Amino acid sequence: MATMKQVAERVGVSTSTVSHVINGTRAVSEEVRARVLATIDEMGYIPNAMARSLKNDKSRTIGVSIPDNTNPSFAELLRGIEDAAFEVGYNIMLCNGYEDAGRQASHLRSLIEKRIDGLILVAGAAGAALAPLLASQRVPIVLAEHEVAAVDTDFIGLDHEATGHAATRHLIGLGHRRIACVAGPRAEPHSRERIAGLRRALDEEGIGLAPGYLIHGTPDCAGGHDAVRALLGLAAPPTAIFACNDLMALGGLCAASEAGVAVPGQLSVVGGDDLGMAAFATPRLTTVAQPTHALGRRLTELLVGRIRGEAGPRRHQRLRGSLVVRQSTAAPLAGA
Repeated sequence: MATMKQVAERVGVSTSTVSHVINGTRAVSEEVRARVLATIDEMGYIPNAMARSLKNDKSRTIGVSIPDNTNPSFAELLRGIEDAAFEVGYNIMLCNGYEDAGRQASHLRSLIEKRIDGLILVAGAAGAALAPLLASQRVPIVLAEHEVAAVDTDFIGLDHEATGHAATRHLIGLGHRRIACVAGPRAEPHSRERIAGLRRALDEEGIGLAPGYLIHGTPDCAGGHDAVRALLGLAAPPTAIFACNDLMALGGLCAASEAGVAVPGQLSVVGGDDLGMAAFATPRLTTVAQPTHALGRRLTELLVGRIRGEAGPRRHQRLRGSLVVRQSTAAPLAGA
C-alpha cells in the first residue's frame, strides 16, 4: 500500500504539502493540489482516518443509534441519513440496540469512544435510560423521532399523532363508527402518539374507543395477525381497524382472510407507514405515507451544521405524513 511519503516523492513536494491537500489545513495552489490528488488516485493511497482525526479533532464520522434495524421504516430513515452524509463527505457508523436499553447505552459509549463528530439518536422506549449518558456528552446530538426528557438538544421527528388522526378521520368519513386500533407495545412512543391521534378523531365525532377495541401486540405481521383475529372474535367486532404500522396492518389482512372476512366489504383496514410492500398487498393497503427519507436527510443536514459550528435556537420539528387511499377501505355495510 502506498504511503504519504511515496505520494510526495512522486509529485515532487513535501509530505506536509500532501497532508495539507488531504486535510484542507492550508492553502495549496490548484496546480499542485490537482497533481497530488491525481497521484493519490493513481497510487491508491488511502489516508489514515484515525491519524487525521487525532490531528484535526474531526473524524468526519456521524454515529447513528437506532432501537431495532429489523423495522423496515428504519431502513428508509438510514438511507436518507446516509445519502445526505455522503454528499458532504461524512461516513456513518451504525449501532442497533435490539430493543434493549442497556445494549443501546453500551453501543452509545462505544460510538463516542470512536471519536464520532456527532450523533443521530432514535431512542425509542429506551429514552429515560439513555438520558444521563446523553446529558454528559459534548458532541452535537440530534434526536430523531422521540424526544428524551432532560436532554436539551435538537429534535426532528414524524408527526405520529397526526398520522393516527388522519387515518381515523378517513374511516369516519367513510361512515365507520365501530373503529378499533391495533398498536405496538404500550411503551413504544410512536404507538402511543398514533393512538392519541385516533382518540382525538373519535372524540371529535363523539364516538369514543369501545372497550376491547384497543389491542397491543408485537409491532410486526405476527402481532397484527393475532390482534385482528382477537378483534374479529368479539361479540360486536369492529367494521374498521387502524393499525399503527403497516406490518401489523398486513398481518391483519391475513387474519381477516383466514376468518373469511372480506376486506374492504366487511372490514376496512388502514396502516400507518406506506412501506413498499403496502401497494402490493391483497387488497392494496390504504395507509399514511411518511416522509421518512426526508427526515433522515434533515437530521443529517442539521447535525452537520451543528458540527461545523452553526448556532441558532434548538430545532424542534415534526414532519407530517399524507393519506394514501387504496383498496383496503370502503364504506361499511348497511346497518353495520
